[in-house]
Amino acid sequence: MCSHYEGVRDTQVLRKMFQAEPPADIGKADLWPGYQGLLIRRPREKDSGDDAVPEREVLPGLFGLAPHWATDLKICRSTYNARSETVATKPSFRDAWKKAQHCIIPAQAIYEPDWRSGKAIPTRIERDDGRPMGIAGLWSAWKSPQGEWVHSYTMLTINADAHPLMNQFHKPTDEKRMVVILPEAAYDEWLVATPERSDQFLVPFAPERLKVGSERN
Repeated sequence: MCSHYEGVRDTQVLRKMFQAEPPADIGKADLWPGYQGLLIRRPREKDSGDDAVPEREVLPGLFGLAPHWATDLKICRSTYNARSETVATKPSFRDAWKKAQHCIIPAQAIYEPDWRSGKAIPTRIERDDGRPMGIAGLWSAWKSPQGEWVHSYTMLTINADAHPLMNQFHKPTDEKRMVVILPEAAYDEWLVATPERSDQFLVPFAPERLKVGSERN
């Protein structure tokens, strides 16, 4: 599971790699559940037929999905990852899954604990080519008691027991998990995929295309 990642804050990278115009507030670089990061989605107005509407938009949102029925935003601290095996039925995520509220979460790196020494050592994981990751996620919009709309998102995860790299992290007794890192060519397909087609995107990223390093200072 991923509870800590480095967001993409370079506006030129967001424009070039994700083909979307970043908002004025691009949030923090070091992100934990409940922090404000960025999500990329297909604009809801795109289906109107207006050619001026872009294919993708970048929105600020909270890391951790707040379903419409949540009473407050504390729920974000426990909804930052959605298991692929239960995302369609778990109350926190099932509405976003059913409505195919897909998003892409831009990340320069993720962090996972390496327990092989007997204690947790935060370890940085990034793409081998240095390009940012596009992590598959779901988004939601939550209306506060004051009438303010707040966007939020969660990262989709899959089993990684057989992944040569990602099975090295977390405690030995824990199930191994990894986030879904999308191929760049699949970004638009993911954003428009129906719930029936969504599962085909939930596959492991090739281990040889990832590299590890020490925690960023």
